[in-house]
Amino acid sequence: MKQYEAVIEAMEKNGGYATLGFLYQEVLKNKECLWKTKTPFASIRRIVQDQRFFFKIKPGLWALKSYKNKLPSNIFPTKEISKTKQEEYNHTYYQGLLVEIGNLKKFQTFVPYKDRNKIYCNKKLAEIATLNKIYKFSYDTLLKKAQTIDVVWFNSRNMPHAFFEVEHSTQFQNSLLKFLELQDFYVRFYVVADLVRKNEFETRLFLDAFKPILRRTQFISYENLSHWHTKTFELTKLEESFNVKL
Repeated sequence: MKQYEAVIEAMEKNGGYATLGFLYQEVLKNKECLWKTKTPFASIRRIVQDQRFFFKIKPGLWALKSYKNKLPSNIFPTKEISKTKQEEYNHTYYQGLLVEIGNLKKFQTFVPYKDRNKIYCNKKLAEIATLNKIYKFSYDTLLKKAQTIDVVWFNSRNMPHAFFEVEHSTQFQNSLLKFLELQDFYVRFYVVADLVRKNEFETRLFLDAFKPILRRTQFISYENLSHWHTKTFELTKLEESFNVKL
């Protein structure tokens, strides 16, 4: 079996689409395909850019051209899907990437209760997040704020390590206010959004009101998040092959 055929087969088994991270996991399991290269991940990245067979849906997510009219609406929305629904699908997709990164990095992951039944690729967020309930790491008033944040990573001591807010179209003000309420915890704050909104984000962040969290709050673009997701899968596979135990 040729390498591009192995990628096609892996995508077909997944419904005609896949993240690069998923392909890194699945394609190399195919015993009928030989990867006579020291850089199979780079080969997979090159293969999915072959426009004869594949097309890019959004950062980090690719699909088969032959499945274009068969893809689920949350993966490839049709013109009939409202803009609001499309934004919801995008929001959930980036939440899913953050959860998977956290899982791979050995953190415990939490998503808001209202989002648990939303579909990331072909699974509910509840199926990939490792926590059903948020840890009671503080007062109820702060917990109520924390459990509305899009993705939370908890460390092995059951304390928050990082808070992530995905801002597809709404203002950054609400996310920054949440972070401000949680400033007393030793955590990092991240806002994920389209790169074109970075200046808008910085304008908000540099207001005097947000000075206490200025140096602890970082912007991540969709493209950089997808690269982070892909590279985390790549590193995990390498560690497995070297039998690295952290």
